[in-house]
Amino acid sequence: MNPLLNLLQPYPFEKLKQLFAGITPNPAYRAISLGIGEPKHPTPAFIQKALADNLDGLAAYPTTAGTEVLRATIAGWLERRYNLPKLDIATQILPVNGSREALFALAQTVIDPTREALVVCPNPLYQIYEGAAYLAGAQPYFVNCDPARNFAPDFASVTAEVWARVQLVYVCSPGNPAGAVLTLDDWAELFALSDRYGFVIAADECYSEIYFKAEAPLGGLEAAHKLGRTGYPRLIGFSSLSKRSNVPGMRSGFVAGDAEIMKKFLLYRTYHGSAMSPSVQSASIAAWNDEQHVIENREKYITKFRQVTPLLQEVLDVALPDAGFYLWAKVDKLVAISDIEFAQRLYAEYNVTVLPGSYLGREAHGINPGQNRVRMALVAEVDECLEAAQRIVEFTKKLALPSS
Repeated sequence: MNPLLNLLQPYPFEKLKQLFAGITPNPAYRAISLGIGEPKHPTPAFIQKALADNLDGLAAYPTTAGTEVLRATIAGWLERRYNLPKLDIATQILPVNGSREALFALAQTVIDPTREALVVCPNPLYQIYEGAAYLAGAQPYFVNCDPARNFAPDFASVTAEVWARVQLVYVCSPGNPAGAVLTLDDWAELFALSDRYGFVIAADECYSEIYFKAEAPLGGLEAAHKLGRTGYPRLIGFSSLSKRSNVPGMRSGFVAGDAEIMKKFLLYRTYHGSAMSPSVQSASIAAWNDEQHVIENREKYITKFRQVTPLLQEVLDVALPDAGFYLWAKVDKLVAISDIEFAQRLYAEYNVTVLPGSYLGREAHGINPGQNRVRMALVAEVDECLEAAQRIVEFTKKLALPSS
């Protein structure tokens, strides 16, 4: 067996299952889960129809590069969304089976494990980054997300000695779990470091279309273009239809960027068998070509967050994020309690599931930046999210009573 598998931690939801083992939640309340970031809004009918109308694609082997029509559609979306110059669909774009598998696979492509490689990961993090580093023969290096910087990773805290060993940097913007969006200055700092030390940047942008400000979140390719970085050197952007279009089961996304890296990535993926079903490609073309359903989806999230956030602010230290569909809340505003105890008791007493923040973080530089925080995924319809928020308020106020 591959000994590197022994380095992998249980996924956060497995830890949550163990935390709740043996607990029977209060039967007075129906179950509401804010634990898993799985979109719950209905899949648009026109995407379902595009998939159903193209089931004859199941009779053909797909190519790893996907069809020219799909790549041209993705290029068009990128150019419109980020005001980019025309992309080369032959060398700068690849369809992928959701951003998750591609984020993992990129590390296997770009890491040279003979050089004591490091992979920089934000902390808290999407655990795929850590697993990808280990299984590529590298070590993760955790950069804590700083509340004073709107939870952006503090890249300035990394020493030159560490940067010299870094081969890959994972960036999640908008971030999971705090929803922070990197600024143009943040990107300029990261690009300068990449130029100096030669590492690749993986820009995970799967939450880019759920946002709460008038201006859409800045993307990595967009930042590179604004800063005059022709050809997107050492930069690969990742996006997905899962959150944007409510099709997590379709497993459809793309990668785009540096043509030289993409050439090697295509080679890796050809051997890995990572080709998208022709039927899914057809449905993806329909989804990327339509923005109205995305606008309507975003409005649903705006409505939820604007109603739920003020309620929770009564009892938790929480703010409206830049983007994404999570609230990242500090639980000890009214009472001293850990994130783990908060989640466990909330489940037992009010049948609401939230994810302890420490399960998403790692002990690094003396702290676990997820400690005493919980992540709440507002993915259900507004009434269910409001009911969950009301239960959390009641639960937290009860905890704060002197008799408790």
